[in-house]
Amino acid sequence: MAKLYFKFGAMGSSKTAQALMTKFNYEGKDKSVLFIKPATDNRDDIIDKNGNVSAEVRSRIGLSAKALAVSALDCLVSLYIKEREKNRVDVIICDECQFLTEKQVDELKDIADLYDVPVLCFGLRADFRTKLFPGSKRLFEIADSISEIKSICRCGRKATVNARLDADGKIEILGEQVCIGGNERYVGMCYRCYREQIRKQELS
Repeated sequence: MAKLYFKFGAMGSSKTAQALMTKFNYEGKDKSVLFIKPATDNRDDIIDKNGNVSAEVRSRIGLSAKALAVSALDCLVSLYIKEREKNRVDVIICDECQFLTEKQVDELKDIADLYDVPVLCFGLRADFRTKLFPGSKRLFEIADSISEIKSICRCGRKATVNARLDADGKIEILGEQVCIGGNERYVGMCYRCYREQIRKQELS
């Protein structure tokens, strides 16, 4: 029976690289992959000279692949059925799954259970305030398999916090939950270093 997998990690833990490598591994076994990502994450999308947008996923180590961008209004079961009519779908891989809605996570679970198609989700656990993203929260609740992709803080401890930095390199503690950015905006930290830096900022 197919399963819904959630593989989570902090910023810089190679989540996207692992999603891409998983895609390449499946394709190397002659499997057809439906590779998706929430349209919210448009950092790596390519716009041609005619203004057409091509969704792409790119890792920090240079791996990349085209993806199907899904909006918050898309029904993923309907999307799967539509894609299956054009090509067989042996597995679904989702990058940046934290941006999915809770309903979409339920739909991915339905695809795994009702259509016997494995679904692998890669993403963050929590936002810059250490609060769970709705998509991640739902994955923790219903995923069949949950595993952590580990990375380290500069101090050497395990990174668990996705600290958002301002233009001066200070940790932000207020703001909208979703703010798309890469290394220039976010850094993976252990909770201890995260709290210590915030306390220093409050005293300065």
